Amino acid sequence: MRMVDLIIKKRDGHELTDEEISFWIEGYTKGEIPDYQSSAMNMAILFRGMSKREIATLTDRMEHSGEVIDLSDIKGVKVDKHSTGGVGDKTTIVLGPMVAACGAKLAKMSGRGLGHTGGTLDKLESIPHMSIAKTKEQMVEQVNDIGLAVIGQTASLVPADKKLYALRDVTGTVESIPLIAASVMSKKLASGTDAILLDVTVGEGAFMKNMNDARELARTMVNIGKSLSRDTVAVLSDMSEPLGMAVGNSLEIKEAIASLHGEGPEDLMELCYTAGSIMLVQAKQAKTREEARKKLHEVIENGEAFNKLLAMVKAQGGDVDYILHPEKFEISKNIIEIRSEQEGYIKEIDALGIGVAAMKLGAGRETLEDTIDMSAGIVLAKKVGGYVKKGDLLCTCYTNKEDYADVLEDIKASYVIVKEEVKALPVIREIID
Repeated sequence: MRMVDLIIKKRDGHELTDEEISFWIEGYTKGEIPDYQSSAMNMAILFRGMSKREIATLTDRMEHSGEVIDLSDIKGVKVDKHSTGGVGDKTTIVLGPMVAACGAKLAKMSGRGLGHTGGTLDKLESIPHMSIAKTKEQMVEQVNDIGLAVIGQTASLVPADKKLYALRDVTGTVESIPLIAASVMSKKLASGTDAILLDVTVGEGAFMKNMNDARELARTMVNIGKSLSRDTVAVLSDMSEPLGMAVGNSLEIKEAIASLHGEGPEDLMELCYTAGSIMLVQAKQAKTREEARKKLHEVIENGEAFNKLLAMVKAQGGDVDYILHPEKFEISKNIIEIRSEQEGYIKEIDALGIGVAAMKLGAGRETLEDTIDMSAGIVLAKKVGGYVKKGDLLCTCYTNKEDYADVLEDIKASYVIVKEEVKALPVIREIID
């Protein structure tokens, strides 16, 4: 078997066999197939696509290219949640404690942020002494004990994806839906979970900019999960404006704490209730989504969800005093208010513009080597559809940098204010199961 023949076969629009996909992934992972041939295959897939069977096989071979984690020692159904990323997305930090308080087992391996999208691990590490480095055995013990763990991915997990993603990033093939789906699902499947809830974000602040592409990606990932015997459901959520009010690491942790006290922004809580109700049914902790939603409301009201966050932070070495007293988090030395220069309704808050601005204020990374300022970021005062008078507060910016004038102009440009009344898009756009 020769790699060049497989490239030509896919280039001409034919399906690859399971054996041919195995040959490619195994050979590339071992270094026997060069980058230039895998680049050519990625481009052929971008233009020609893949069948459901091809995508399932590709995902399976990528999943088994390295360590596959066995979580069978965790009692009960293991559920996991994955988001395709966005601005202000602190969902895991709110949702995880909520579903754990209802009896679900959430063993989650998460990633770091790059560019305008924040990473769950970075947000958690804004809590002093919080450790996201746990062995599999420690994670299993913690999940059996408190029902919840969020840790960093191991280096040995899905090495084929690490190599292929780096290649796609520099060869213009990131946008291929079969390759995106296989990348996401291979990592989720290798993490050892029984059921997967996918939050596929759509809008300017998301990777998928329009509903058709987001729907196709969601359906592709759900099909992969089902073909490989995992209960998989996808929620399509709006990311045309930031999720919640806070963008930035410790700012988002503070918002997550408020949310678990029942004081969360409406859009964030609706996403958590919708996703959580699906996850509780998947975890066999409720028979219907309606029953599950009621349970989730109860654990917010009685404080059990907040107690799960406390328990997780304590189990992972974090200083729980910051969770009990969020005012202890460090505040940036420069706090700048941006106020409306006109009267009207907020038609748009460009999530991408806000995300990039928050990164430039210090809240994110442009490269993996960049150091994050945990206190930096932006807190919105109003959302799309909100009415403002001239001089009303639009948002507050936090930074320890001194050269931020241009960034403030970018933030102002992210707002569109009109005279006509505006209705915000619902945060839940669609559910695919």
